[in-house]
Amino acid sequence: MRPQPRRALRIALAAALVAAPLTVAATSAAQAAPSPAAAVQLKGVGLDDPHKKDIAMQLVSSAENSSLDWKAQYKYIEDIKDGRGYTAGIIGFCSGTGDMLDLVQHYTDLKPGNILAKYLPALKKVNGSESHAGLGYAFEKDWATAAKDTVFQQAQNDERDRVYFNPAVNQAKSDGLRALGQFAYYDAIVMHGPGNSSDSFGGIRAAALKKAKTPAQGGDEATYLKAFLDARKVVMKKEEAHSDTSRVDTEQLVFLNAKNFDLNPPLKWKVYGDSYAINS
Repeated sequence: MRPQPRRALRIALAAALVAAPLTVAATSAAQAAPSPAAAVQLKGVGLDDPHKKDIAMQLVSSAENSSLDWKAQYKYIEDIKDGRGYTAGIIGFCSGTGDMLDLVQHYTDLKPGNILAKYLPALKKVNGSESHAGLGYAFEKDWATAAKDTVFQQAQNDERDRVYFNPAVNQAKSDGLRALGQFAYYDAIVMHGPGNSSDSFGGIRAAALKKAKTPAQGGDEATYLKAFLDARKVVMKKEEAHSDTSRVDTEQLVFLNAKNFDLNPPLKWKVYGDSYAINS
């Protein structure tokens, strides 16, 4: 395991969720994007194409899990001692920040009486803290069992899309960015959380907009993406857990320098010194 937290929700998101349900933070990020009617016409295949989406998940997993096998992470659960309780699943749902509660509630809506439903009262009580009260080893074991259920896997996919993937891709498309830019937004919102504070996704985008125009505003795509990635690195370096910026330097900037705006394989990159490749 890397020294930085694995898929933990970031401080800005955690603070927002203590004060309000996750749906508020997610909605705010989504509403920050212009309406679909305002989106520019893009060439190439977007990140929401099933194959491109799988590539995006592999890229994120290389940084978060040191593995391209993102589907193996449905069962992942661990307290990484970051003050957010348990971190679990394909995107780092946390017991202390509300999104794990939302996930289990969604799973229960889809499948009443599932093995995790009985933990809903405990998840409500520990929300906003690092406590394991009412959870513990039994919860960890039941999470691993639930991860074999395709309904629970779908619930994780749904919450990933609702909170992270869809808001990021929709905003990127509205900004006139192709698949690479859409991924840059997605990876940023996964690490830094939705919202508009200076250290969140919205704050990073705002900082980039002070330096360059988006393609939708008539700007150059490469220039704007470089400004966005530079702004993200500034934020990453402020938090010790994210101070290693190789997921930008030796991953996303490699693709940008190659002008691979459509994020087409073959892709070769490094994260934290490890080499990865997607050939097709």
